[in-house]
Amino acid sequence: MVTDYVTHKIDSLREIFSSNSLTDWLIAGAVGVAVWTVLWIVIRLVSSHYKKYATPQLGKPVRMLGYLAGNIKQFFLFAMALDAAESFLNLPDKIDRYVAITVMILTLLQIGLLAGLAVRFYLETKARERGPDQVFAGSLDIIKFIAWMVIWSLLTLLVLGNLGVNITALLAGLGVGGVAVALALRNILGDLFASLSIALDKPFMVGDRLELDAYVGKVEHIGIKTTRLRSDSGEQIILSNEEILRSRVRNFARAEEQRVLTTIRVHYETPTELLQSIPKLIEGIVREQPNARFDHCHLKTLGDTALLFELVYFLQQPAIHSLFGLQQAVNFRILEEFRRLGVDVAYEAQHIVRSLPGPATEVPAIEAPATEAPASKPPSTEAPLPQH
Repeated sequence: MVTDYVTHKIDSLREIFSSNSLTDWLIAGAVGVAVWTVLWIVIRLVSSHYKKYATPQLGKPVRMLGYLAGNIKQFFLFAMALDAAESFLNLPDKIDRYVAITVMILTLLQIGLLAGLAVRFYLETKARERGPDQVFAGSLDIIKFIAWMVIWSLLTLLVLGNLGVNITALLAGLGVGGVAVALALRNILGDLFASLSIALDKPFMVGDRLELDAYVGKVEHIGIKTTRLRSDSGEQIILSNEEILRSRVRNFARAEEQRVLTTIRVHYETPTELLQSIPKLIEGIVREQPNARFDHCHLKTLGDTALLFELVYFLQQPAIHSLFGLQQAVNFRILEEFRRLGVDVAYEAQHIVRSLPGPATEVPAIEAPATEAPASKPPSTEAPLPQH
Protein backbone atom coordinates (compact mmCIF):
# COMPACT_ATOMS: atom_id res chain seq x y z
CA MET A 1 0.00 0.00 0.00
CA VAL A 2 2.85 2.37 0.74
CA THR A 3 4.34 1.72 -2.70
CA ASP A 4 1.03 2.46 -4.40
CA TYR A 5 0.66 5.70 -2.45
CA VAL A 6 4.17 6.86 -3.38
CA THR A 7 3.59 5.93 -7.01
CA HIS A 8 0.33 7.90 -7.05
CA LYS A 9 2.03 10.98 -5.65
CA ILE A 10 4.85 10.75 -8.19
CA ASP A 11 2.32 10.51 -11.02
CA SER A 12 0.52 13.58 -9.65
CA LEU A 13 3.74 15.58 -9.57
CA ARG A 14 4.58 14.49 -13.10
CA GLU A 15 1.15 15.63 -14.25
CA ILE A 16 1.66 19.04 -12.60
CA PHE A 17 5.08 19.64 -14.10
CA SER A 18 4.24 18.16 -17.49
CA SER A 19 1.22 20.46 -17.84
CA ASN A 20 3.39 23.57 -17.47
CA SER A 21 6.59 24.52 -19.22
CA LEU A 22 9.65 25.94 -17.51
CA THR A 23 8.68 29.36 -18.83
CA ASP A 24 5.26 29.07 -17.19
CA TRP A 25 6.88 28.26 -13.85
CA LEU A 26 9.32 31.14 -14.15
CA ILE A 27 6.53 33.57 -15.02
CA ALA A 28 4.37 32.33 -12.15
CA GLY A 29 7.28 32.64 -9.71
CA ALA A 30 8.13 36.13 -10.95
CA VAL A 31 4.50 37.23 -10.64
CA GLY A 32 4.26 35.83 -7.12
CA VAL A 33 7.45 37.57 -5.99
CA ALA A 34 6.37 40.83 -7.68
CA VAL A 35 2.93 40.78 -6.00
CA TRP A 36 4.45 40.06 -2.60
CA THR A 37 7.07 42.83 -3.03
CA VAL A 38 4.62 45.47 -4.23
CA LEU A 39 2.17 44.75 -1.43
CA TRP A 40 4.96 44.81 1.16
CA ILE A 41 6.26 48.17 -0.10
CA VAL A 42 2.78 49.71 -0.18
CA ILE A 43 2.01 48.51 3.35
CA ARG A 44 5.31 49.82 4.66
CA LEU A 45 4.78 53.22 3.05
CA VAL A 46 1.25 53.56 4.39
CA SER A 47 2.31 52.41 7.86
CA SER A 48 5.31 54.75 8.08
CA HIS A 49 3.25 57.67 6.74
CA TYR A 50 0.56 56.97 9.32
CA LYS A 51 3.06 56.84 12.21
CA LYS A 52 4.69 60.08 11.06
CA TYR A 53 1.64 62.19 10.31
CA ALA A 54 -1.09 60.64 12.47
CA THR A 55 -2.80 63.44 14.41
CA PRO A 56 -6.23 63.83 16.00
CA GLN A 57 -7.08 66.29 13.19
CA LEU A 58 -7.13 63.45 10.65
CA GLY A 59 -10.47 61.77 10.14
CA LYS A 60 -11.17 58.65 12.15
CA PRO A 61 -11.53 56.41 9.03
CA VAL A 62 -8.15 57.59 7.70
CA ARG A 63 -6.45 56.92 11.01
CA MET A 64 -8.09 53.50 11.24
CA LEU A 65 -6.90 52.53 7.73
CA GLY A 66 -3.35 53.57 8.58
CA TYR A 67 -3.49 51.63 11.84
CA LEU A 68 -4.81 48.49 10.12
CA ALA A 69 -2.25 48.71 7.30
CA GLY A 70 0.55 48.45 9.80
CA ASN A 71 -0.93 45.21 11.17
CA ILE A 72 -1.22 43.19 7.93
CA LYS A 73 0.61 39.88 8.37
CA GLN A 74 3.13 38.20 6.07
CA PHE A 75 0.94 35.11 5.60
CA PHE A 76 -1.67 37.32 3.91
CA LEU A 77 0.98 38.61 1.45
CA PHE A 78 1.93 35.01 0.77
CA ALA A 79 -1.72 34.14 0.08
CA MET A 80 -2.08 37.01 -2.40
CA ALA A 81 1.20 36.07 -4.14
CA LEU A 82 0.16 32.40 -4.32
CA ASP A 83 -3.23 33.28 -5.80
CA ALA A 84 -1.63 35.53 -8.44
CA ALA A 85 1.02 32.96 -9.38
CA GLU A 86 -1.51 30.12 -9.59
CA SER A 87 -3.47 31.95 -12.30
CA PHE A 88 -0.47 31.58 -14.66
CA LEU A 89 -0.28 27.79 -14.22
CA ASN A 90 -2.39 24.96 -15.51
CA LEU A 91 -2.92 22.80 -12.42
CA PRO A 92 -5.15 19.76 -11.83
CA ASP A 93 -8.55 20.52 -10.36
CA LYS A 94 -7.65 18.88 -7.05
CA ILE A 95 -4.47 20.96 -6.62
CA ASP A 96 -6.30 24.06 -7.79
CA ARG A 97 -8.93 23.49 -5.11
CA TYR A 98 -6.28 23.04 -2.40
CA VAL A 99 -4.67 26.32 -3.42
CA ALA A 100 -8.03 28.12 -3.39
CA ILE A 101 -8.86 26.75 0.07
CA THR A 102 -5.46 27.79 1.42
CA VAL A 103 -5.83 31.30 0.02
CA MET A 104 -9.37 31.54 1.41
CA ILE A 105 -8.40 30.41 4.92
CA LEU A 106 -5.40 32.76 5.11
CA THR A 107 -7.50 35.67 3.81
CA LEU A 108 -10.30 35.08 6.31
CA LEU A 109 -7.75 34.76 9.09
CA GLN A 110 -6.33 38.16 8.17
CA ILE A 111 -9.84 39.63 7.95
CA GLY A 112 -10.63 38.34 11.43
CA LEU A 113 -7.46 39.87 12.87
CA LEU A 114 -8.14 43.21 11.18
CA ALA A 115 -11.78 43.22 12.30
CA GLY A 116 -10.71 42.67 15.92
CA LEU A 117 -8.14 45.45 15.63
CA ALA A 118 -10.73 47.77 14.08
CA VAL A 119 -13.07 47.22 17.04
CA ARG A 120 -10.18 47.80 19.44
CA PHE A 121 -9.13 51.00 17.62
CA TYR A 122 -12.70 52.34 17.69
CA LEU A 123 -13.21 51.61 21.39
CA GLU A 124 -9.85 53.06 22.43
CA THR A 125 -10.52 56.18 20.35
CA LYS A 126 -13.90 56.58 22.04
CA ALA A 127 -12.24 56.14 25.44
CA ARG A 128 -9.71 58.90 24.66
CA GLU A 129 -12.48 61.20 23.44
CA ARG A 130 -14.48 60.71 26.64
CA GLY A 131 -11.46 61.39 28.82
CA PRO A 132 -11.38 59.87 32.33
CA ASP A 133 -14.73 58.09 31.97
CA GLN A 134 -14.31 55.16 34.35
CA VAL A 135 -17.75 53.77 33.50
CA PHE A 136 -16.81 53.31 29.83
CA ALA A 137 -13.31 52.08 30.77
CA GLY A 138 -14.81 49.33 32.92
CA SER A 139 -16.94 48.15 29.98
CA LEU A 140 -14.14 47.99 27.36
CA ASP A 141 -12.92 44.47 28.20
CA ILE A 142 -16.45 43.07 28.10
CA ILE A 143 -17.28 44.71 24.75
CA LYS A 144 -13.99 43.54 23.22
CA PHE A 145 -14.64 39.96 24.33
CA ILE A 146 -18.15 39.90 22.89
CA ALA A 147 -16.96 41.44 19.59
CA TRP A 148 -14.13 38.88 19.40
CA MET A 149 -16.58 35.99 19.87
CA VAL A 150 -18.96 37.30 17.18
CA ILE A 151 -16.20 37.94 14.61
CA TRP A 152 -14.51 34.56 14.93
CA SER A 153 -17.81 32.68 15.08
CA LEU A 154 -18.90 34.19 11.76
CA LEU A 155 -15.51 33.53 10.13
CA THR A 156 -15.53 29.93 11.32
CA LEU A 157 -18.95 29.41 9.75
CA LEU A 158 -17.69 30.96 6.48
CA VAL A 159 -14.69 28.62 6.40
CA LEU A 160 -16.84 25.57 7.10
CA GLY A 161 -19.34 26.62 4.43
CA ASN A 162 -16.57 26.95 1.80
CA LEU A 163 -15.22 23.54 2.81
CA GLY A 164 -18.55 21.96 1.98
CA VAL A 165 -19.90 21.49 5.49
CA ASN A 166 -23.68 21.68 5.84
CA ILE A 167 -23.93 24.74 8.08
CA THR A 168 -27.70 24.41 8.56
CA ALA A 169 -27.38 20.93 10.03
CA LEU A 170 -24.39 22.07 12.04
CA LEU A 171 -26.29 24.99 13.53
CA ALA A 172 -29.20 22.71 14.39
CA GLY A 173 -26.83 20.33 16.14
CA LEU A 174 -25.12 23.16 17.92
CA GLY A 175 -28.50 24.42 19.10
CA VAL A 176 -29.27 21.10 20.78
CA GLY A 177 -25.76 20.78 22.14
CA GLY A 178 -25.77 24.39 23.22
CA VAL A 179 -28.59 23.70 25.66
CA ALA A 180 -26.55 21.00 27.35
CA VAL A 181 -23.45 23.19 27.40
CA ALA A 182 -25.46 26.10 28.81
CA LEU A 183 -26.75 23.90 31.63
CA ALA A 184 -23.23 22.67 32.40
CA LEU A 185 -21.78 26.19 32.29
CA ARG A 186 -24.73 28.06 33.79
CA ASN A 187 -22.57 29.67 36.51
CA ILE A 188 -20.00 30.98 34.00
CA LEU A 189 -22.71 32.14 31.60
CA GLY A 190 -24.57 33.76 34.48
CA ASP A 191 -21.48 35.79 35.36
CA LEU A 192 -20.99 36.67 31.67
CA PHE A 193 -24.52 38.02 31.30
CA ALA A 194 -24.20 39.75 34.65
CA SER A 195 -21.06 41.51 33.37
CA LEU A 196 -23.02 42.64 30.31
CA SER A 197 -25.75 43.97 32.61
CA ILE A 198 -23.15 45.90 34.62
CA ALA A 199 -21.61 47.27 31.42
CA LEU A 200 -24.98 48.45 30.05
CA ASP A 201 -26.76 49.53 33.23
CA LYS A 202 -23.60 50.96 34.89
CA PRO A 203 -24.63 50.68 38.58
CA PHE A 204 -21.01 51.40 39.54
CA MET A 205 -17.62 52.02 37.92
CA VAL A 206 -13.93 51.62 38.63
CA GLY A 207 -12.98 53.82 41.59
CA ASP A 208 -16.42 53.79 43.26
CA ARG A 209 -16.67 52.85 46.93
CA LEU A 210 -19.26 50.09 47.44
CA GLU A 211 -20.88 48.26 50.31
CA LEU A 212 -22.21 44.82 49.37
CA ASP A 213 -23.77 43.07 52.34
CA ALA A 214 -20.73 42.34 54.56
CA TYR A 215 -18.10 43.64 52.10
CA VAL A 216 -16.88 47.23 51.79
CA GLY A 217 -14.22 48.43 49.38
CA LYS A 218 -13.24 50.46 46.33
CA VAL A 219 -13.77 48.95 42.85
CA GLU A 220 -10.42 48.12 41.20
CA HIS A 221 -11.48 46.05 38.19
CA ILE A 222 -14.71 44.99 36.46
CA GLY A 223 -14.08 41.77 34.52
CA ILE A 224 -16.06 39.28 32.49
CA LYS A 225 -16.57 36.91 35.42
CA THR A 226 -15.57 38.81 38.57
CA THR A 227 -15.35 42.28 40.05
CA ARG A 228 -12.48 43.10 42.40
CA LEU A 229 -12.70 45.42 45.40
CA ARG A 230 -9.89 46.78 47.59
CA SER A 231 -11.00 46.86 51.23
CA ASP A 232 -10.01 49.47 53.81
CA SER A 233 -7.71 46.94 55.52
CA GLY A 234 -5.82 46.36 52.28
CA GLU A 235 -6.88 42.93 51.08
CA GLN A 236 -8.51 42.34 47.69
CA ILE A 237 -12.11 41.10 47.66
CA ILE A 238 -13.11 39.10 44.57
CA LEU A 239 -16.85 38.70 43.94
CA SER A 240 -18.66 37.10 41.02
CA ASN A 241 -20.71 39.50 38.91
CA GLU A 242 -23.87 37.44 39.37
CA GLU A 243 -23.42 37.55 43.15
CA ILE A 244 -23.05 41.33 43.02
CA LEU A 245 -26.30 41.78 41.08
CA ARG A 246 -28.11 39.61 43.65
CA SER A 247 -26.81 41.78 46.51
CA ARG A 248 -27.98 45.12 47.81
CA VAL A 249 -25.27 47.48 46.59
CA ARG A 250 -24.66 50.81 48.29
CA ASN A 251 -22.60 53.10 46.06
CA PHE A 252 -21.15 55.90 48.18
CA ALA A 253 -19.49 57.53 45.16
CA ARG A 254 -22.93 58.42 43.74
CA ALA A 255 -24.04 60.18 46.94
CA GLU A 256 -24.53 63.93 46.58
CA GLU A 257 -24.57 64.30 50.37
CA GLN A 258 -23.76 62.10 53.36
CA ARG A 259 -25.70 62.38 56.60
CA VAL A 260 -24.10 62.66 60.06
CA LEU A 261 -26.23 61.98 63.16
CA THR A 262 -24.72 62.83 66.57
CA THR A 263 -26.19 62.83 70.07
CA ILE A 264 -24.68 65.20 72.65
CA ARG A 265 -25.32 64.56 76.38
CA VAL A 266 -25.44 67.60 78.65
CA HIS A 267 -25.85 67.72 82.45
CA TYR A 268 -29.21 68.61 83.99
CA GLU A 269 -27.40 71.16 86.19
CA THR A 270 -26.57 73.30 83.14
CA PRO A 271 -28.35 76.68 83.39
CA THR A 272 -31.43 77.09 81.24
CA GLU A 273 -29.98 80.07 79.40
CA LEU A 274 -27.00 77.99 78.29
CA LEU A 275 -29.25 75.10 77.28
CA GLN A 276 -31.34 77.38 75.12
CA SER A 277 -28.23 78.76 73.40
CA ILE A 278 -26.77 75.34 72.53
CA PRO A 279 -28.77 74.73 69.28
CA LYS A 280 -27.84 78.14 67.84
CA LEU A 281 -24.25 77.71 68.99
CA ILE A 282 -23.87 74.33 67.27
CA GLU A 283 -25.67 75.57 64.16
CA GLY A 284 -23.10 78.33 63.82
CA ILE A 285 -20.25 75.82 64.28
CA VAL A 286 -21.55 73.57 61.50
CA ARG A 287 -22.17 76.48 59.13
CA GLU A 288 -18.53 77.55 59.56
CA GLN A 289 -17.43 74.41 57.72
CA PRO A 290 -17.18 74.96 53.92
CA ASN A 291 -18.38 71.46 52.97
CA ALA A 292 -21.21 71.06 55.47
CA ARG A 293 -24.96 71.71 55.28
CA PHE A 294 -26.72 72.15 58.63
CA ASP A 295 -30.06 70.37 59.09
CA HIS A 296 -31.14 70.69 62.70
CA CYS A 297 -30.04 70.63 66.34
CA HIS A 298 -32.60 70.45 69.15
CA LEU A 299 -33.19 69.04 72.62
CA LYS A 300 -34.58 65.66 71.70
CA THR A 301 -35.00 63.75 74.98
CA LEU A 302 -34.91 64.27 78.73
CA GLY A 303 -32.81 61.21 79.50
CA ASP A 304 -32.39 59.37 82.78
CA THR A 305 -29.03 60.96 83.53
CA ALA A 306 -28.59 63.68 80.91
CA LEU A 307 -30.27 65.98 78.43
CA LEU A 308 -29.89 64.59 74.89
CA PHE A 309 -29.35 67.03 72.02
CA GLU A 310 -29.65 65.58 68.52
CA LEU A 311 -27.41 67.12 65.83
CA VAL A 312 -27.86 66.33 62.11
CA TYR A 313 -25.78 67.78 59.29
CA PHE A 314 -24.64 66.69 55.83
CA LEU A 315 -21.29 66.43 54.09
CA GLN A 316 -21.59 67.80 50.55
CA GLN A 317 -19.74 66.08 47.68
CA PRO A 318 -18.54 63.09 49.79
CA ALA A 319 -16.59 61.64 46.85
CA ILE A 320 -14.25 64.65 47.06
CA HIS A 321 -14.26 65.64 50.75
CA SER A 322 -13.56 63.51 53.82
CA LEU A 323 -16.43 62.69 56.17
CA PHE A 324 -14.15 61.97 59.13
CA GLY A 325 -12.31 65.25 58.59
CA LEU A 326 -15.58 67.18 58.76
CA GLN A 327 -16.73 65.34 61.89
CA GLN A 328 -13.41 66.00 63.58
CA ALA A 329 -13.55 69.71 62.79
CA VAL A 330 -17.13 70.01 64.11
CA ASN A 331 -16.37 68.01 67.29
CA PHE A 332 -13.28 70.07 68.13
CA ARG A 333 -15.24 73.31 67.73
CA ILE A 334 -18.06 71.98 69.95
CA LEU A 335 -15.55 71.08 72.68
CA GLU A 336 -13.89 74.46 72.39
CA GLU A 337 -17.15 76.40 72.73
CA PHE A 338 -18.50 74.18 75.52
CA ARG A 339 -15.33 74.72 77.57
CA ARG A 340 -15.47 78.44 76.94
CA LEU A 341 -19.09 78.65 78.14
CA GLY A 342 -18.70 76.13 80.98
CA VAL A 343 -21.13 73.55 79.58
CA ASP A 344 -20.55 70.12 81.13
CA VAL A 345 -20.90 67.00 78.99
CA ALA A 346 -22.40 63.98 80.79
CA TYR A 347 -21.13 60.41 80.88
CA GLU A 348 -23.35 57.53 79.90
CA ALA A 349 -24.68 55.46 82.77
CA GLN A 350 -22.21 52.84 84.04
CA HIS A 351 -23.08 49.52 85.72
CA ILE A 352 -20.63 47.87 88.14
CA VAL A 353 -21.01 44.24 89.25
CA ARG A 354 -18.77 42.95 92.08
CA SER A 355 -18.11 39.23 92.61
CA LEU A 356 -18.21 38.18 96.32
CA PRO A 357 -16.62 35.02 97.74
CA GLY A 358 -18.83 32.16 98.77
CA PRO A 359 -22.14 31.15 97.17
CA ALA A 360 -23.14 32.92 94.01
CA THR A 361 -24.83 36.12 95.03
CA GLU A 362 -26.38 38.66 92.74
CA VAL A 363 -25.31 42.19 93.54
CA PRO A 364 -27.59 44.93 92.26
CA ALA A 365 -26.15 47.21 89.61
CA ILE A 366 -24.84 50.49 90.94
CA GLU A 367 -25.35 53.44 88.67
CA ALA A 368 -22.50 55.93 88.85
CA PRO A 369 -23.77 59.45 89.49
CA ALA A 370 -23.61 61.60 86.43
CA THR A 371 -22.42 64.62 88.44
CA GLU A 372 -19.02 63.01 89.08
CA ALA A 373 -18.05 63.15 85.40
CA PRO A 374 -15.32 65.63 84.44
CA ALA A 375 -16.26 68.55 82.27
CA SER A 376 -13.76 67.62 79.56
CA LYS A 377 -15.51 64.42 78.42
CA PRO A 378 -16.06 64.72 74.62
CA PRO A 379 -19.53 64.42 73.09
CA SER A 380 -20.65 60.82 72.70
CA THR A 381 -22.06 59.44 69.47
CA GLU A 382 -24.98 57.10 70.03
CA ALA A 383 -25.73 56.46 66.36
CA PRO A 384 -23.12 54.71 64.21
CA LEU A 385 -21.33 57.02 61.80
CA PRO A 386 -21.99 56.36 58.12
CA GLN A 387 -19.39 54.76 55.94
CA HIS A 388 -17.62 56.95 53.45
